[in-house]
Amino acid sequence: MTITLEAIEAKHTELGQLIEQFKEQANGTEIRIHDAAIPLAVGERFAGIVLNEDGTPSHYLIKLPGEAVEVNFAAARDWAAQQGGELPTRTEQALLYANLKSEFSANWYWSGEERDDGFAWCQYLLSGGQSSGSQSNEFRAVAVRRFIPSVI
Repeated sequence: MTITLEAIEAKHTELGQLIEQFKEQANGTEIRIHDAAIPLAVGERFAGIVLNEDGTPSHYLIKLPGEAVEVNFAAARDWAAQQGGELPTRTEQALLYANLKSEFSANWYWSGEERDDGFAWCQYLLSGGQSSGSQSNEFRAVAVRRFIPSVI
């Protein structure tokens, strides 16, 4: 086999491409989970970590004790505020369902997210399905708080 300049240049190009692929692999993403103690009051439950769109941690979710029964959307928001929290977002409801399912009854629970004028999102915590309902409907509600270690 005769070695030619063209063959050497082709191998050089191929090797350059392999080096670039390797460099991209070597620059993986590092996610830091905060080394923090999360204070929980009596009856509170740690639900998990909520992530940002890019997969980095946003905050820790804590479910507050108790729940409101047969309340419309406005009353649910007021109740959650009286408990020292807020209604969970849809993402947070999914996390509550995934990690604390046994703490809920087979009912619809309000989310804090409005959909359209007069409608808000809710989740059926038997199956985990989400839908929207008229804000005048009476569902259940739980309150959550968010813990961000960098804020303390």
